[in-house]
Amino acid sequence: MRPRLRLFTGDDRDPVLPPTMTITFGELMSILDEASRRQRTWLKDFSEDGVQIPEDLYEVLTEYHSQVRPGA
Repeated sequence: MRPRLRLFTGDDRDPVLPPTMTITFGELMSILDEASRRQRTWLKDFSEDGVQIPEDLYEVLTEYHSQVRPGA
């Protein structure tokens, strides 16, 4: 009997999730506000990263974003 070769695609392994940390929204807001006001360049390093947020916060943010109009 011939040995059967199998192509390994990496799908057989359990996905390794990056570690997560939890901070309060207030802490996050304070840090990002200060960094934004000081125009810290490290903020750009994370601009394409995904962020998981609770569904209710997502709904509030999207509704707020749809209501905000740029100043004249």
